[in-house]
Amino acid sequence: MVRRQLPKPAEIFDLLKFRTPDLDGRHRRLSRAMTIEDLRHIAKFRTPRAAFDYTDGAAEGELSIHRARQAFLDVEFHPDILRPAVDVDTSTEILGGPSALPFGIAPTGFTRLMQTEGEIAGAGAAGAAGIPFTLSTLGTTSIEDVKAANPHGRNWFQLYVMRDREISYELTRRAAAAGFDTLFFTVDTPVAGARLRDKRNGFSIPPQVSIGTVLDAATRPWWWIDFLTTPKLEFASLDSTGGTVGELLDAAMDPTISYDDLAVIRELWPGKIVVKGVQNVPDAVRLVEHGVDGIVLSNHGGRQLDRAPVPFHLLPSVVREIGQDTTIMIDTGIMNGADIVASVALGADFTLIGRAYLYGLMAGGRQGVDRTIEILRDEIVRTMKLLGVQTLDELEPRHVTALARLVPYQID
Repeated sequence: MVRRQLPKPAEIFDLLKFRTPDLDGRHRRLSRAMTIEDLRHIAKFRTPRAAFDYTDGAAEGELSIHRARQAFLDVEFHPDILRPAVDVDTSTEILGGPSALPFGIAPTGFTRLMQTEGEIAGAGAAGAAGIPFTLSTLGTTSIEDVKAANPHGRNWFQLYVMRDREISYELTRRAAAAGFDTLFFTVDTPVAGARLRDKRNGFSIPPQVSIGTVLDAATRPWWWIDFLTTPKLEFASLDSTGGTVGELLDAAMDPTISYDDLAVIRELWPGKIVVKGVQNVPDAVRLVEHGVDGIVLSNHGGRQLDRAPVPFHLLPSVVREIGQDTTIMIDTGIMNGADIVASVALGADFTLIGRAYLYGLMAGGRQGVDRTIEILRDEIVRTMKLLGVQTLDELEPRHVTALARLVPYQID
């Protein structure tokens, strides 16, 4: 028989600890976010549909981004046992400089439309975390202002080669003068992809107001207050800002971009040069022959060619061919620190986050970006400890199996 007794008040209070109320609404909602997906849900609630969908969406049927994320979900880890990993070191050397974590912030366009702190929040958070920040040609903060926001950290610049080449040349010179140490020569955007969510939403710069926009805004007054009481939204590096996203990209990009353009930018740029948007092995090999300092395996976050190769699937083949010859980075689909660990284990030197950073930005400005980095850092450390590795150099392909889901069909 179980002996029953009346509970003593003192014992009850020993068992129950009441949480101190958090009166800071932003801190409260961010502290409850345990994953990047949690930040995405907060971002969706706090951001008008057109701006959220610009970040969240991809090209056409959005197969490329879904496949990229599925590739990471299909990872199986193989941990080692009885190998203590108490003090995990997540730092690495990348492109001639340090990074406290094996990821940096990828270039994103229209960033202040997502949340008014924009690139300033991203650069400041990156600097505080000791990781690189990359500014896009289509950024909404100037090269010089990003440098001011991250004066002692590592700033990288992503370059589109435009129809008017002199614009690109001048941006290259400005980034070099501001002390940016790496340039991302982007090759996967000769024309704009068909981003159907943006077309359906009438997304444009500046935003076009419709009845639907007004109704959507009515439930998000905080976003509009921020938008209307801060400096005008415009591209900090470009003069023309009117039109839909596709029209802007088509006006700025040039389908005739070639290796000759790469050679010209290489002559202008004094720092490291990385080609972003590599999607097959032969191109990766040829770029090494042309003397680039690194490549980014990327399908532009699935926002250009739908049904493009999955960068994570491409990674092992590229590493086998050129892994000893150049720096290999990867982006697209990263939503968890475990995705980053798996990429490093399969040979990536570094990774880049785009949407994950923007979800944090939309969820809470600078504090939201800080929370994104904190979540990913914790996931990286925990995954490494559970695998039994103390440093990134200890990660090996044997730690990861990429489970097969899409198997190539051989045509006779």
